[in-house]
Amino acid sequence: MNVFTDLESEVRGYCRTWPAVFERANGCHIYDETGREFLDFFSGAGALNYGHNHPHLKAALLEYLSGDNVVHSLDMSTTAKREFLERFHAVVLEPRGLDYRVQFPGPTGTNSVEAALKLARKVTGREEVISFTNAFHGMTLGSLAVTGNALKRGGAGVPLSHSSVMPYCDYLDEGSSLDYFELILADAGSGVDEPAAVIVETTQGEGGLKSASESWLRRLSSICREHDILLIVDDIQMGIGRTGPFFSFERAGIVPDIVCLSKSLSGYGLPMAVTLFRPELDVWEPGEHNGTFRGHNPAFVTATAALDLWEASDIASEVDAKAGMVEKELMSLVAELDHTDHRGRGLAQGLVFDDPAVTSAVVSGCFERGLILETSGPHGEVAKLMPPVVITEEELEHGLGTFRSAVRSAVGAVR
Repeated sequence: MNVFTDLESEVRGYCRTWPAVFERANGCHIYDETGREFLDFFSGAGALNYGHNHPHLKAALLEYLSGDNVVHSLDMSTTAKREFLERFHAVVLEPRGLDYRVQFPGPTGTNSVEAALKLARKVTGREEVISFTNAFHGMTLGSLAVTGNALKRGGAGVPLSHSSVMPYCDYLDEGSSLDYFELILADAGSGVDEPAAVIVETTQGEGGLKSASESWLRRLSSICREHDILLIVDDIQMGIGRTGPFFSFERAGIVPDIVCLSKSLSGYGLPMAVTLFRPELDVWEPGEHNGTFRGHNPAFVTATAALDLWEASDIASEVDAKAGMVEKELMSLVAELDHTDHRGRGLAQGLVFDDPAVTSAVVSGCFERGLILETSGPHGEVAKLMPPVVITEEELEHGLGTFRSAVRSAVGAVR
């Protein structure tokens, strides 16, 4: 019996892309049960920005567990939660002048988004939420309603309502997408109800690595303020250093009303999410939004330990330097090959092919050569490079060389 094919649901996906049984992992490498080594340019879909089993985080976790400390606590106060909140305020919020309340909505990214949407509607008394083309915000119903991907939306099985889609930055061939947004808001005949909120990703991780310009984000923020619309930034995949700064919106100079964080927040791959919002938006009644696994204390412990890394080194500058290496390689391939393009920001960049079959061949070729990466975009047209932010330059160069070889081979084979 093959338990994976005989017992596990057909819904499984990543295991089809990487046909191996993985057993252990360390740093930027993951090993299958035969001992074969793979360089990881997937990073747990952004949940492993610090790599696998980071020694500092692992030591803190093992010490906590060995002391019979509290593991599960719902939203009870614990020493682990207190230490995380204190350190998060001191290391992340206070230095950036951010005055946010912290809500633990449940352990995953879609939990954070659902809490943000619910809170925005409660605060404003409105129902409509504006999202953008090719957005991805999660797999529960509220999150799917503001997600663009047709396959994911179709899986809901029910109408997805109370949301309207606007064109993302550079989606239109001519004119600004925000000109259109402002026209819709000003026109009483547009058919779009007055929104409670706008939800946006600064770079669309699952939507094809399209990035919003800093000027576009600043104008979007200004429009939201002018029309008394709450601005929600979904930083679940692009936050925690993925594009350089802790928050991906920092360099645009905007301050969202609500921020969604998850994935690499725990630093260790443990489930954890928060929803951050301005104090005046904290209108929840006790227990009005809850969940059994809001208090996963081992995740608090590793998240706190991960903040030490932000004090010990200049992660943003290191990411910028490594991102320059990735961009240089990808732009070289674009110059070499026809029908390709470059997208992305920081250590979330990719190569776009006009034929998704080439992209699939690239991913397969990388796996055969010992490199793990995935596709992105509505048609799987982007080969997405997302290594851990702590990857060494030597490891990065090796991975880029492997990627280059796989691309050249795939383009020749398919075309």
